[in-house]
Amino acid sequence: MSGPSVREVVLGSAVPSMPPRAVVLLGPQRFDPSLNESVTKLGVSGRIAVITAGWQERESEDEELSEHLGGRTVNLRLHQRAEEIFKADVKLKTAHRERQEVLRHRQDFYRIRLEHSLDAEHVIRQRSAPDDILADEALASVEAIRSLDAWHLGQCARVRKDFAERCDTPESPMLAKHRHEVAAQIKECDAIAIAGGHVASLLNRLTLFQIGKLVGSRVVFAWSAGAMAISERVVLFHDDPPQGPGASELLDEGLGLAPGVVVFPEPEERLKLDRQERIELLARRFAPALCLGFPPRSRVILRGTRLSAPQGVLCLRRDGTHGLFDPKKDAA
Repeated sequence: MSGPSVREVVLGSAVPSMPPRAVVLLGPQRFDPSLNESVTKLGVSGRIAVITAGWQERESEDEELSEHLGGRTVNLRLHQRAEEIFKADVKLKTAHRERQEVLRHRQDFYRIRLEHSLDAEHVIRQRSAPDDILADEALASVEAIRSLDAWHLGQCARVRKDFAERCDTPESPMLAKHRHEVAAQIKECDAIAIAGGHVASLLNRLTLFQIGKLVGSRVVFAWSAGAMAISERVVLFHDDPPQGPGASELLDEGLGLAPGVVVFPEPEERLKLDRQERIELLARRFAPALCLGFPPRSRVILRGTRLSAPQGVLCLRRDGTHGLFDPKKDAA
């Protein structure tokens, strides 16, 4: 998962043609994998399409993942396919590069405005005034940040729409070829597993190959950056990054396969969970979506908009507290 420094900005979301049978969001799998337990729990017995595009050049190094799943995986090679397409289609590559540059500028200006809005929220929070005035001002601070987030997503959507029109009309023959091959491979699988890595690069490939439209009624398993990429909004976050104070920022819309959830992988390492005001701001900023943290061996199952069978998932609440996610209480 990438932090607030964005090396690649995404194409954007593709609306799924039909909801998956289930979406399973998981904690990181690198050191203590629990994916196969969830595969067994969901009754998936057939082949599994694997997406490791977030690993970029290491995409094909999936031996451990394949072994963990009993060798019944098919790697869709989305990163490698994209490189082949851009090498063969110079016009598409140029359009993609131009689009990336525009989105980088949009992200930079959004980040500047966001940092000032967050600073203002912090200063206002420290002021003394009657309680009703403080409550009004706190609400105004959050609404200003929410409005800026919405504005940024709208800007990204316009850029993505323009690129999609240039990309698909007429469609690049090489892109069409690879999209057809990916669709054929997914058709032979009962589930899709989406690994982590660089979230912007991963989301770019997921949307380029229209994975959201190909899921169908299959079960989707996703963890780390993969879980972020299939949510509705991708939030880059790190409360204490090496380069200095971090601001949680929206990257773009995700695939929308996990509606109503904002995903925070490895919260124990990337969030200051003892800072109540930061937890409160995150939860209020992204409400009514639930802010869920996924430490190692955590899991939750999503069917439509219903969350069930949580295991070790952390919920960030609007009162600034956090604790194990309880669907009956937290999703009410």
